[in-house]
Amino acid sequence: MFLVVVLPLVFLITVVPILIMLYGITRWQTETAKTQRRLEATRGQIGVRTFAAEEIEALPEPVKRYFQTVLTPSQPVVAVAEIGQTGEMRLDLEREDWTGLAAEQTTFTERPGFTWDARVRRAPGVQVFVRDSYIAGEGALKAALFGLLPVANQKDSETMARAELARFLAEAPWYPTKLLPSQGVRWTAIDDGAARATLSDGELEVSAIFSFDEDGVIRSVRSEDRSRMEGDRLVATPWEGRFWGYEPKSGMRIPTQAEAAWVTPEGSQPYWRGRVADILYKFAP
Repeated sequence: MFLVVVLPLVFLITVVPILIMLYGITRWQTETAKTQRRLEATRGQIGVRTFAAEEIEALPEPVKRYFQTVLTPSQPVVAVAEIGQTGEMRLDLEREDWTGLAAEQTTFTERPGFTWDARVRRAPGVQVFVRDSYIAGEGALKAALFGLLPVANQKDSETMARAELARFLAEAPWYPTKLLPSQGVRWTAIDDGAARATLSDGELEVSAIFSFDEDGVIRSVRSEDRSRMEGDRLVATPWEGRFWGYEPKSGMRIPTQAEAAWVTPEGSQPYWRGRVADILYKFAP
């Protein structure tokens, strides 16, 4: 009699939660694969396929120096960047509660687009699945506990699209050929150490201010076009990022470590810190 009662309880306590988590993982992976196919469907042909020194001659001096530092002559233009990341994230700006994460990102450059698929550890055995994307002019953010229980779901708004396109631009030091004028970025001088980059996708237009150091590389970026989640709504919030740990990769120099922060009335609030665990490029054919 004891076994008759205990065995079903053991099954409920141990097996059922595992089955639920496996279902959540499978469902999330299926949705992510669908999102990835949508991104791949937007891929187009890149017109100018290699870097030529002549195209940077008229650029602001710090921008010109940047390209001379991070690109090699006749550098092929990046078409796709597949980036593996590890790091930590702070989901609540009111608390210094950092938690580990791992993410995979795929970025297409000809028409701006990306998917970012992350696992954020909230507690031992507890994960939040996060998917951030910008595809064909639409931005989306979805987060779910175990891939099942919704935590956030924002999409199909101009605010979201603008925020995600601004992210694409801000992260371009990881695929630096995208910042070339021939790839659609317009540069405006600010001073000897900074310049504004502007990027358009259809009717959307975003900009970011990049700051350069004495070594010629990008050390920070700031954008007014991003928005963060506050409760269940998006709130326009200035955003800034920092880059360091530059290393050679496929003829370019890219940052291997970065930090992202929201700029609130209380000051800069870092919420993401990470490093590039691996990166694979596909170049314009």
